[in-house]
Amino acid sequence: MRKFKIPKIYTTTNKTIRFPDDVIADVEEAIRGTNCNFSAFVIEAVRVALENLREDEP
Repeated sequence: MRKFKIPKIYTTTNKTIRFPDDVIADVEEAIRGTNCNFSAFVIEAVRVALENLREDEP
């Protein structure tokens, strides 16, 4: 399993999604003081999750 790293900012397409307030607070705390924004963090988290799902496929 790949270790999660704070990502660089990539070019993106706008997509609206709702997050629970506690998740937003946790992400903002994790990226505080880094060169990462909320969207880039979530994108990397989704990429890692997708990779993990692929590794679990039979």
